Amino acid sequence: MKTIGLICGGFSSEWEISMKSALTIQDHFPVEYRVFRILLNHEGWFALCNEERIPLDLNTMTFQLDGTVKLDAAIVFIHGDPGENGKVQAFLDMMNIPCINSGPLASALSFDKWYCNQFLHNFGFKVAKSELLTDVNRMTPEELLESLGLPMFIKPADSGSSYGISKAKTLQDIEPSLKKAFAEGRTVVVESFLNGTEVTCGVYRRADGVYALPLTEIASENEFFDYEAKYLGKSQEITPARVSDAVRSEVQKQAKRIYDLLQLKSVARIDFMVVNDVPHVIEVNTTPGFSPASIVPQMIQCDGNTITEFWREIMSIEWPQ
Repeated sequence: MKTIGLICGGFSSEWEISMKSALTIQDHFPVEYRVFRILLNHEGWFALCNEERIPLDLNTMTFQLDGTVKLDAAIVFIHGDPGENGKVQAFLDMMNIPCINSGPLASALSFDKWYCNQFLHNFGFKVAKSELLTDVNRMTPEELLESLGLPMFIKPADSGSSYGISKAKTLQDIEPSLKKAFAEGRTVVVESFLNGTEVTCGVYRRADGVYALPLTEIASENEFFDYEAKYLGKSQEITPARVSDAVRSEVQKQAKRIYDLLQLKSVARIDFMVVNDVPHVIEVNTTPGFSPASIVPQMIQCDGNTITEFWREIMSIEWPQ
């Protein structure tokens, strides 16, 4: 029986959601694998066994539990730094531990909202007009207003998708929104407002090729899909999305093409804003939430599948044994 390390936690504000995602995956993982959650935080790396923390030896990728347990492969499910941005994947590559995830380059590119969208825009995908800020004073509120108009979205470019985001509706909102975003990330992307229907599409690779799950429509009770909307029930997540067959087909087609272009692996979730039936890419998530409140499990259920069979499919393709 192969041993899988499900790496979770991390350094970002979304560490608690990562822990919930990992627990959901562990509870539903195919029984032919032995699965341990591996907590990574500022204190080190630890195998979680009945909530006991057992230190992981990074030189051998082993820990002690009634003998020596060695990780045969890993799944990184850290939302934000250092997992979603590819750092852990790069380390696992150096340690020759197979990683059932998108690789370091794909993860790093997808994680940065501005660079990823500019990359996709060069391949013809529609994205919001945006400005990249490397310093809070790089552009004045007046310059941002002239470039992008109101309202505008201000969010960390290199951080998790749920923290530090603001919708600036007045000139006076811009400066505090920038400070909030820079508190979460080193760079900030400011985007023009897209007025449409937000949908998201889960994608993964099956034996017959890249496969798109049913779309989910996101109708937030808040101004946008922030932490409260995503994790605290302040949104309606409607699966399947209430869109036309033509829009559904186009979004799924674009999501699969993005998955291929970015050379993604395992599961990804790609968010779109549909404006006048035209999809615009919002962001690419290579480590989508997998907690009981998350969207991808809803898509899997709508597709007539189970979480267990879903992960069995992924393992058979990404790490055939």
